[in-house]
Amino acid sequence: MKRARTSFIFSLLFIFAFIAFYYTQFKWVVVSGPSMLPTLQSGNRVWVSKAYWLIGNIRHKDVVVIRGDNPGDFLIKRVYRLPGEVVDFYNIPKNWSLKNGEFRVPDDNIYVLGDNRAVSEDSRAFGPVPLNRVIGKVVVP
Repeated sequence: MKRARTSFIFSLLFIFAFIAFYYTQFKWVVVSGPSMLPTLQSGNRVWVSKAYWLIGNIRHKDVVVIRGDNPGDFLIKRVYRLPGEVVDFYNIPKNWSLKNGEFRVPDDNIYVLGDNRAVSEDSRAFGPVPLNRVIGKVVVP
């Protein structure tokens, strides 16, 4: 009887730990806007791993969720360049503030782009993103 009770208690603790881990390390986010078309459509729900260290560090082409300027705002973008890498700018329209040339992504920052470049507001507009603003990686689109 004592063994059954101990087994039951361990089972409950395991279930509680799993639920606590799930709710603290994963998040559902709703896509808003066309910047990630055709990969993600507005209204899609994506599963985000806040514990991206479990599934690997941030890499090129990962889709990440970034904390916006206002509480509760999120941006979903694709990683284009990692810390220390060079971004080349060429054929920039004259009315843009960017100039042709190279830009090195600062340490502890990433450079992100939306898949739908024509409408995406991304690092081309707001610059590199500090890694501490990355909430997590999209695991399931």
